[in-house]
Amino acid sequence: MSAAPAHPTIDTHVIVREGDKIRLSQRGGPYGHGRWHLPSGKLDADEPLPAGAARELFEETDLKVDPAHLRLVQIVHHKQADDTERIGFFFLATEWDGTPANKEPDKCLALQWFSDHDLPDLIEYPAAGLRGYLESTGPLALHGWL
Repeated sequence: MSAAPAHPTIDTHVIVREGDKIRLSQRGGPYGHGRWHLPSGKLDADEPLPAGAARELFEETDLKVDPAHLRLVQIVHHKQADDTERIGFFFLATEWDGTPANKEPDKCLALQWFSDHDLPDLIEYPAAGLRGYLESTGPLALHGWL
């Protein structure tokens, strides 16, 4: 008998980069409270990946990016729990309009630039994608699988 097909949650993450600086958000909700994360969120039904990434970036930070200017740089297959999988698509943004603002203060404690050589305490799942991109380890990272 074969196993049931996987139904992972699809996430988009945006690496907002200016030179050697990366914009991160500090989590205010229960998941990873106080730790740092990339702007991200779940893909909506009937939404192309780049459009979802651009939407999430705007909803969280007020930065507008043309989905056509986002570049897919990493994919992470994340095992969150025995019955929960996520697939994260990590996009790079190097052009945008607007000034970063915390549009979700109930979920985000702060937005801040960090050097890509001196990153803070990141939540492991987005850290796997960011490290995969920064270290050029290949297009796919597995996280949480034994």
